[in-house]
Amino acid sequence: MTTTPAPQWFKSSYSNNGGNCVEVAANLVAAHGVVPVRDSKNVSGSVLRVAPGSFASFVAGVKAGGFGAA
Repeated sequence: MTTTPAPQWFKSSYSNNGGNCVEVAANLVAAHGVVPVRDSKNVSGSVLRVAPGSFASFVAGVKAGGFGAA
């Protein structure tokens, strides 16, 4: 019997604990081909399931400053 691993959630080290954070569970990429993303303020809320390529593009956009300043 195969069991699904539990998501191992983490926040970016750049998070300044201001409450506007997301958490990512990258441990499910290899086994399930998905990057779960959730709001760190509502850990029992909805989880977005993002394709790894789409998530990588998003991260690249953030690093390039493509989303402006908060």
